[in-house]
Amino acid sequence: MAHSGPMTDWRKAKLPVFAFLAPATIIYSLFMIYPLIDSIRLSFYAAPSGEELAFVGFDNYRTILGDPDWSATFWNSFWNNMKFFAVHMLVQNPIGIALAGILSLPQLKFRNSYRTLMIMPTMLSVVIVGFIWQLILSPVWGVGTDILDIFGLKSLFGPWLGKEGSALITLSFISVWQWVGIPLMLIYAALLAIPDDLVDAAIVDGATHFEVFWHIKLPLVLPTVAMVSILTFVGNFNAFDLIYAVKGALAGPNFSTDIMGTLFYRTFFGYQLQLGNPSLGATVASLMFLIILAGVLFYLFAVQRRLARYQL
Repeated sequence: MAHSGPMTDWRKAKLPVFAFLAPATIIYSLFMIYPLIDSIRLSFYAAPSGEELAFVGFDNYRTILGDPDWSATFWNSFWNNMKFFAVHMLVQNPIGIALAGILSLPQLKFRNSYRTLMIMPTMLSVVIVGFIWQLILSPVWGVGTDILDIFGLKSLFGPWLGKEGSALITLSFISVWQWVGIPLMLIYAALLAIPDDLVDAAIVDGATHFEVFWHIKLPLVLPTVAMVSILTFVGNFNAFDLIYAVKGALAGPNFSTDIMGTLFYRTFFGYQLQLGNPSLGATVASLMFLIILAGVLFYLFAVQRRLARYQL
């Protein structure tokens, strides 16, 4: 005889959906949403002469964008950030797509070993990566000259991290080396989802592996490529750690590697003879948020809607 009572009623009861979402929502709001909103709020306040915070409207934004000293520093970091992002888009993501295509070849041997080797740099600490590459590229005791000498290219070696014209590009390539495994794995996963029947039919019709990848596989994974692109944009405009680990907060030489993350750090916390200003630092952070938001909205409304999606 079935037992009925409170236990049966408890088993039949269903928790509402928000009860499962509440823990993650509370944690995310506490550590992400609230600091973001509070930073934007702080950007509208200032404490002149060490007094209490007072509402100043858009004065901090006028200072950052209009004051000759601040605006020159801000636009320098912005355009450096754009160069940093461009190198990742034009070098990292195409390499990731090409490596994913190679790993997806059915006749490739040792693909698991290759995949592990390619993803390993992403698991290294940025501080370790920066230190290793400083050792390699040092013109005094680095091994970069010896490596190039093996290929007869020793004359091309130079103090790339110490020159204004090459320091940012060099750091960008170091970042590409470390993070190329991320787009590789995302696009590789999308390629694995493509049915083998499509590929086999194209091979039977006489298509080469390159033609199969270019005309069949790549169009099918374009949404993933677009997602990787916007993740690259967001990640690059939040970048800070590699520049700081290699060049410090001053992002030398002569601020040639200064990006918005290092500008925010110096402005908010101060560095050496520069005093920290939380209000102006929050303004820089808010401008970074607006730039990232503009890029994400452009992706959502101008790119994602135009992508053809195929049912696999």
